[in-house]
Amino acid sequence: MPIQTIALIVLIVLILLLIVSNIVVVQQSKAYVVERLGAFRTVWNVGLHFKVPFVERVAKKVSLKEQVADFAPQPVITKDNVTMQIDTVIYFQITDPKLYTYGVERPMNAIENLTATTLRNIIGDMELDQSLTSRDTINTRMRAILDEATDPWGIKVNRVELKNIIPPKEIQNAMEKQMKAERERRESILQAEGQKASQILVAEGEKESAILRADAAKQAAIMKADGEAQAIKLVQTALAESIKLMNEANPNDQVVKIKALEAFAKVADGQATKIIIPSELQGLAGLAASAKTLLENDQPAKK
Repeated sequence: MPIQTIALIVLIVLILLLIVSNIVVVQQSKAYVVERLGAFRTVWNVGLHFKVPFVERVAKKVSLKEQVADFAPQPVITKDNVTMQIDTVIYFQITDPKLYTYGVERPMNAIENLTATTLRNIIGDMELDQSLTSRDTINTRMRAILDEATDPWGIKVNRVELKNIIPPKEIQNAMEKQMKAERERRESILQAEGQKASQILVAEGEKESAILRADAAKQAAIMKADGEAQAIKLVQTALAESIKLMNEANPNDQVVKIKALEAFAKVADGQATKIIIPSELQGLAGLAASAKTLLENDQPAKK
């Protein structure tokens, strides 16, 4: 093969390799800053692009995604001269690749220094207690200040968070003691409320028991009274029936007096030591004596 042919093939291959190497595909959420002969030319967004060999170059590849910058704890002094360590997290996004490339040297270092300065200024106007309880306020103020300061750099600060606030050791110990005392106070309150609730339940139980016992006694008394009333009713009914039968039998006066004596004898069987005999019954004594004499006179005759 002639040397000229080989040289031509090599030249064609080199040209193809050069062309292929200058074909650039920009991915999604990326942006390329392109310079021509050292000067800014354009920004390539997503798609296929061709770079002029030896004339143009990609100066910077920029990510358009939201990014997170977690900075080391920074010492800050409060208004009441308490030194604390605060570490900050910043969520930001590059909105202008050109400004980000040419706006500031080492943008991340610039953001970190700006964050530390802003944090010191804000905390310096607050006392310790206020700084510990005003995280949302501090976050909002820092985001507004940083967003405005980084706008010329093509950066938008979306959110700022104080990840941790570390007060001095002695203040931490005092806060822990205060929190412990508060926990003990709450536990005492809960225990007292529990005892109160228990006593209320016991009292209600005793009340219900007393009510039930009273109801039971009431029912027993009612049943007893009903029984006595029924017994009295039965006795009265029997007595009425007896009187009715006697009236129907038409007894004479002697029979009535004997019945009265029988009733009086039953009364005399009790525990009474004195018995007052009505005047109407005194005449029955002679009748009883006469009856006894007649019985004694009849006995010898029968023998």
